[in-house]
Parts: sequence; C-alpha cells; structure tokens
Amino acid sequence: MKKLVQQYPPVLRPRLFQFGVQNNPALPNETRAMSGVSRRIAQAGAIADRNRRPIEKLKPAAQSPYNNCMDLAALLTEQANPASAHIDRLSTDEMLRVINNEDRKVADAVTAEIPRIARAVDSIVDAFHHGGRLFYIGAGTSGRLGVLDASECPPTFNVPPDLVQGIIAGGDAALSRATETTEDDPAIGARDLEARGFVQQDVLCGIAASGRTPYVLGAIDEANRLGALTIGISCTPDSELSRRVRIAIAPLTGPEILAGSTRMKAGTATKLVLNMLTTGSFIRLGYVWGNLMVNVQPKNAKLLDRSTRIVATATGVSYGAAGEMLAASGNNVREAIRQYLEPQKETTKNG
Repeated sequence: MKKLVQQYPPVLRPRLFQFGVQNNPALPNETRAMSGVSRRIAQAGAIADRNRRPIEKLKPAAQSPYNNCMDLAALLTEQANPASAHIDRLSTDEMLRVINNEDRKVADAVTAEIPRIARAVDSIVDAFHHGGRLFYIGAGTSGRLGVLDASECPPTFNVPPDLVQGIIAGGDAALSRATETTEDDPAIGARDLEARGFVQQDVLCGIAASGRTPYVLGAIDEANRLGALTIGISCTPDSELSRRVRIAIAPLTGPEILAGSTRMKAGTATKLVLNMLTTGSFIRLGYVWGNLMVNVQPKNAKLLDRSTRIVATATGVSYGAAGEMLAASGNNVREAIRQYLEPQKETTKNG
C-alpha cells in the first residue's frame, strides 16, 4: 500500500489524509496486513474530474449484496493514472514507453502476493489428490484469461480436459466478442457452476479485476455453500471477492494507462497468477522433470520436435537416437526417458 501511495500520490495520498487512514487502529489480519487501510481506500469517493459528468448513485433500496457492493468510481482500477494524463499528445515512442514503464510494476505487484499464491497452489494439489478439479470463473477479460489457462493444461501437461476448466459469463460466444451483460446476474454464475457438476471436493477460483462482479460472486457463494475451497483473484484492495473467498490473491497494479481498462495491467497480473497456479500445481504433482515438460503431447510437428529435444536433454543421447526412443515408446516422452534411464540405473547399481 505504501508503494501505491508513492506511485500514485495525486490519486491516493489525498484520500489517505482525508479519511485519517494514517491513524487507523485496525489490526493486521490473515488476508491482508493492511486490511483497515485497504478498506478505507476502497470506500473512498471518486477523485474529482471536471471533464467527467457526475455518476448518479443508485438509491439504497436498489442495492443488493451483488450490485453496487462497491462504488465503482472509487475502485483503484477505475482511477485515472497521472502518468498517462497526456498520453494522447505524446509521440508513438513516448506513448509506448509510458505503457512499458507502467507494465514494469505488474511483476512487483504479483511478487507481493506469492505467499497467498503458494497457499493456493498447495490447496489445489491437495484437491487433485482427493479427486477434485480446478474451475476458473469470470466475465469479460477475466473469464477469457481463465478459459485460456485451462485450455492450455491438457497439451502442456497431458491432463484430462476436465481437470482444469474455465467458465466465462456468456458462454463460448463471449470468447470472441463482448457479451458482458450477463456478468450482472449472480444467479447465472451459480447456475453455470452447477451445470459443470461442481462438487465439494473441487476448487473454484473467481477472477474479477474489480473484485465485485455479481456473476463471479454468485458462483463463489454457491461454492461456499457446498463447502468447497474458494480462491479469488482481484486487483482492488479488500474487495468484496476477497472477503468472500478462503484464499484472496490481490496484486495491486494501480490505475490503468487507460482509466478502467483492466485488460492491461490488471489483465497481465491475472495471467501471471494463473500461470503460477496451474504450472506450480503440476510441478508439485511431478509432471515436470527438472524444468522439462515431460508430459507434453507431441501432436504436431513443432511439439514432436520439442518432445525429441526433451528426451535428448534428459538422457544425453543424440537428437536422432532420441527420436527413435520416442517412437518406440509410442510418442510418450516420460516413458521414453524412463525406458532409457532405468537400465542405466541398474548398470550403475550392479557396477
């Protein structure tokens, strides 16, 4: 939080002063050491902008546990970024450097969440050991990122396609075109989760940069009702999503280059976290040899070449010999390596 205040003083520092956050007596908790500070920032009003028409707030009677669970204008991801205030007047080179400088902050934001990501990985592995599956659910960019990560697990690790599943608001049609209207209905999120046969031993990871998407919260509530493990990925301090899940992962990437365009820094941070969740889980499960993808499926020329090189690297044989070993094993990389190394171990043992 201190780093965010230093990076975006025009956005956050006045709010910290106004709400007296520096004197906040809140104690640290398990989810976020600066929970009290985060909550006050999340509840702060929007920064005045003379060029923006005021946003009319909904009447209290119209509010629900899902809609308006935070004032959108107050979210960190919705704030204007002072670093890009005049980006439309810059040269192309200068414009891209501003974007790149902001992107550099993403990795540090994810680094701060590694303890919670590690806890999530260990929990996912435990669920896999007990017959559970991992589900991602999200809307818009968040949903697409979840579907992308899930779809890459079978070819990379040779796991069943239903072991890691991605659910996106609006279904498959939303992968190629925006259909974000369904994200406002929590009942649809719960229904879509139920339609996949989600059960108690499964894990649900809700993805929402804002941390308040009703579609995602509805699914999380359903998973909690079943007693399943819930994980949340958001880029907003002390969000509604973070408060509803067992493990909250919240890389605070700050205001976007284009205010509110969370496909940028927030999307990049989300992709990094998803990479860690699945890659880390399958490394823990033994699906990686050193840093080699020994469970890769050689289903095309590129993957066949990669598989051959993996066998050659792991065994120390020539590329040609590795190709022969791979063919003899039915194009099973792990088996080709095992068949070569086991006789070598026996020879060493007997020698």
